Amino acid sequence: MSLRNSPVSDFKLRAEGKPILCYVTDRHSLPAAPQKDLMDLLQDKIALLSAAGIDWIQLREKDLSGKPSASLARAALNRVSRQVGDSKSAARIIVNDRLDVALAEQTGGVHLGENSLPVEEAKRLVLSSPVAQTPAQDFILGVSCHSLEAAKSAASSGADYIFFGPVFATPSKTAYGAPQGLNRLANVCSSLDIPVLAIGGITLANVSSCLSAGASGIAAIRLFQDSDDPAGLVRAIRRIDS
Repeated sequence: MSLRNSPVSDFKLRAEGKPILCYVTDRHSLPAAPQKDLMDLLQDKIALLSAAGIDWIQLREKDLSGKPSASLARAALNRVSRQVGDSKSAARIIVNDRLDVALAEQTGGVHLGENSLPVEEAKRLVLSSPVAQTPAQDFILGVSCHSLEAAKSAASSGADYIFFGPVFATPSKTAYGAPQGLNRLANVCSSLDIPVLAIGGITLANVSSCLSAGASGIAAIRLFQDSDDPAGLVRAIRRIDS
């Protein structure tokens, strides 16, 4: 268990100087392909990015109900663990919002929105789950935050990490208002003792600025999903922070 009570073996908190790289899924923005539905395309993308060295994959398919969401999580876990033959070395699969699915499928964690289940309640449910009785199970809980106050609240409530943004302008985050900018990102990073991942408009050109501001990593949809050479992209980001 993580949840701030014990060390997490593969949490990759910039271990060896490497930032955490998180691919946030969005199957509806994937280009169509003959004889393949969007779910198959998404599974292919998950496998490709896991093989490229992505640390975390957040399954953010908000339109899916419980059963399809569970099927996606199960398939994603199978794909990434089959690649390496050892699930502990695979990309961490994190389910967006659906704590019930994350626990049932024993994924690597759950990611909550600011208006989702409160962190304290989520922790209580995790700790009362049979998953929590397995010492080797490494389950983390993260929260999306759009202000310093929300970030501090999430950290004090026991979140293992937060996403902060949108740092830069991006179509997927217009509902959250104007970009936060690097100064606010730096302020949040310096105010918390848990990892902060920058999200929103992240590109290869601005990754360095996010890391210099104190971010422990980055989370993105298009940066990873649209890459023609994901392995090369991951190597390029690793070189930025080396």
